[in-house]
Amino acid sequence: MGIYLSTPKTEKFSEDGENDHLRYGLSSMQGWRSTMEDAHAAHTDLDESTSFFGVYDGHGGKVVAKFCAKFLHRQVLKSEAYAAGDIGTSLQKAFLRMDDMMRGQRGWRELAALGDKINKFSGMIEGLIWSPRSSDGKEQADDWVFEEGPHSDFAGPTSGSTACVAVIRNNQLVVANAGDSRCVISRKGQAYNLSRDHKPDLEIEKERIIKAGGFIHAGRINGSLNLARAIGDMEFKQNKYLPAEKQIVTANPDINTLELCDEDEFMVLACDGIWDCMSSQQLVDFIHEQLHSETKPSAVCERVLDRCLAPSTTRGEGCDNMTMILVQFKKHAQSSAPPEEHSSNEQVESKPKQERSET
Repeated sequence: MGIYLSTPKTEKFSEDGENDHLRYGLSSMQGWRSTMEDAHAAHTDLDESTSFFGVYDGHGGKVVAKFCAKFLHRQVLKSEAYAAGDIGTSLQKAFLRMDDMMRGQRGWRELAALGDKINKFSGMIEGLIWSPRSSDGKEQADDWVFEEGPHSDFAGPTSGSTACVAVIRNNQLVVANAGDSRCVISRKGQAYNLSRDHKPDLEIEKERIIKAGGFIHAGRINGSLNLARAIGDMEFKQNKYLPAEKQIVTANPDINTLELCDEDEFMVLACDGIWDCMSSQQLVDFIHEQLHSETKPSAVCERVLDRCLAPSTTRGEGCDNMTMILVQFKKHAQSSAPPEEHSSNEQVESKPKQERSET
């Protein structure tokens, strides 16, 4: 089977939900791709005052995206930083923790349960796993219990996933992103990016890649991966002299914090299958048009997916898996300045500063 099907799979998985502060709809579609490698998470009530939304775009397989959808929000909840009210730090730790959790026998077992096919002779997840003879073997003591077994030295999957997550608590919105899935907010009809696409040719990414011993060829790391940050992709994270955030590819997310206001209408989280076809502003404009005649958020998402689906595979754009979450805000704080797109490695509060939106 090639990378594309002869006809696209246009069946969609869609759902809607709401609480006192927001309503959301989501939809995902396999499209022209031979497999579906996107995953998502939507929890309106992560706790009594917090909502969690995430999109995960897998590459090389679906297991890492599904692993993140299953476990990342749970790790956020378990963090001491989260209990102390520091959502940004809890998100950063959860992103990095995914890589740790996918190693060893327990990680292998969880990935195998989420995978497509296991070779009954070797016990390996076919086409997804790369396992050198051994690693340091240092196990962090927590409730992710160490397991003995034939895959105790498993160093993690070669497949990987982007992760773009939004946490809403009262009037605070915190976005964490690793990869090229994207979060965009509409404020008075204007699109503002709350995440940055992590491509290898960005100067800050290029510098880390080269310092860690990698190279960039034709826009791809080591001629292979076209993302500078991702969860998984363990073969790019093997420098034992560097911390996780300085590896060739890192799961370390950018964090952006924003105070919501009455002018904020909705937020979109979507994988790059959408952004390959529409700019942030084009998508915001399209959603505004659809909301004139459609009140169900998932139906609006479905129309976006149909709008982006290519008529054929000749060009490539519109041929990817597509996943989108639309979150509409019911009520906010009194006022706020335009959001600022986050563009550094560190967690920062958004300052009152005008940004130029993507058009």
